[in-house]
Amino acid sequence: MAARDTWQRGQRCGWPLARAKLPILRWLPHYSLAWLQSDLMAGLTVGLTVVPQALAYAEVAGLPLQYGLYSSFMGCFVYCFLGTAKDVTLGPTAIMSLLVSSYAFHQPVYAILLTFLSGSIQLAMGLLHLGFLLDFISCPVIKGFTSAASITISFNQVKNILGLQGIPRQFFLQVYETLRRIGETRAGDTVLGLACLAALAGLRVMKSHLPRAACVEPLAARVSHLIVWTSATARNALVVLFAGLVAYSFQVMGSQPLTLTGSIPQGLPPFQLPHFSMATPNGTIPFQTMVEALPTSWDPSSHHIPSRAALAAVNAQSGVCTPAGGLITGTLVLLSLAYLTSLFYYIPKAALAAVIISAMVPMFDAGIFRRLWRVKRLDLVPLCVTFLLCFWEVQYGIVAGVLVSGILLLYSIARPAVKVSEGDVLLVQPGSSLHFPAIECLRDTVCSYALTAASPPRSIILDCCHISSIDYTVVVGLRELLQELHKHGLSLAFCSLQEPVLQVLLSADLEGFQHFSSREEAELCRGAEAGARGEAPSTSSSESLLLPEGLTQ
Repeated sequence: MAARDTWQRGQRCGWPLARAKLPILRWLPHYSLAWLQSDLMAGLTVGLTVVPQALAYAEVAGLPLQYGLYSSFMGCFVYCFLGTAKDVTLGPTAIMSLLVSSYAFHQPVYAILLTFLSGSIQLAMGLLHLGFLLDFISCPVIKGFTSAASITISFNQVKNILGLQGIPRQFFLQVYETLRRIGETRAGDTVLGLACLAALAGLRVMKSHLPRAACVEPLAARVSHLIVWTSATARNALVVLFAGLVAYSFQVMGSQPLTLTGSIPQGLPPFQLPHFSMATPNGTIPFQTMVEALPTSWDPSSHHIPSRAALAAVNAQSGVCTPAGGLITGTLVLLSLAYLTSLFYYIPKAALAAVIISAMVPMFDAGIFRRLWRVKRLDLVPLCVTFLLCFWEVQYGIVAGVLVSGILLLYSIARPAVKVSEGDVLLVQPGSSLHFPAIECLRDTVCSYALTAASPPRSIILDCCHISSIDYTVVVGLRELLQELHKHGLSLAFCSLQEPVLQVLLSADLEGFQHFSSREEAELCRGAEAGARGEAPSTSSSESLLLPEGLTQ
């Protein structure tokens, strides 16, 4: 009996834990045929978008095109078990591909090792709960990075639109070489690439203006709406298919004015651990040397949001009900690797370039500069630093933007706004919490007003209503401030202390420490003390707000 009770308690405790660790257990017991139909439709629709994008992003990464497909199905399967958002589809993105191109050196073995190391670092960060570090990457830095990346990736594909070969991957060299060799443009690639761009833009606009189908409409109208919506949603697949048919037609006729993708190996590579060394004609490159060749870079997940947001929108608009839609998408990618790779030979590079450019253009947020100028101009500094340096090297732009944002953040902490109100006593109100970089600024402000600016010198009330935490250095600084004011016959009282701050100050046992529950109580008590000492009351009352220099916008 006792054993059965123990087993039942274990069952009751184990099921919530399993549901928390495996989100699939939250929706799988309730799965229905209606959900299956919706997930099937959404998975097929997203799959028709993922396959051509995967081929295109492999081109951005500088890797053989099949690696784009290799990286597009496993995430779908894993996320079905561990994912919590039904709309999310995992896979390669343009920005991840751009970062890989900087480190993989066109070698798949480096790309695989980079993926393994990145996953290991992300796993360690998850186990150590270090995700908060990404909170220090501000929105202006992300916007500057994604906007610069959209321009970099788009211009990187101009060579394929023009049919140029041998263009370097560094942005400024790309611009120079592309303009210098503009006379070598291949007419066939250019015409097809521009036509694909126009078709993709037209289908995007058509989808954005497509009204919602009403259930009361005739069946023919609803079917027509579904056909148009599917065509606009799967526009990448349709454009690539059309371009491939054009290229195949030219091949049959015996002339080929287009630059084709070429052969793609069929099936999957062997499942094995990543290579921790690489054989070359000059010898074997050991693991340590390979790792040293992979510079560190910031690659927060927030950077992937703009590229995958489009697929999440496709998933949502397709009516996906559960993460099981990813199973359909991953299966479609596997079927493509198994049966369609021979057809990928005829896909023109200009068509894939058009797919990439079409996906990148919406990522450029031109309005962010105007919004920051209107809201807070100082945030333009990390935005512009990140934006400009990303054209040199992506990782330098991100690191520089984070450093600039960090400096601005630390400066605002070290020089908080302080409001000083003059009356019978001086009321000093810091605008934020006090940490050790700010205590010297606060001491200088208080002493300046109490001993120099005020005539006659007056006691101080420190209004701590905005202070939620202090550290030991602040406590030491306040002790020295109390002693300095005491030498001149003045006092310092605290009011509106929050409980954590009050406990710290009481524990410090500061000599002469006085505190009041409210500003009014402190002013009344201090005014009475000033009258008892025979000090003349102030005939005027004014306020001044001291802001850190340079932070007024």
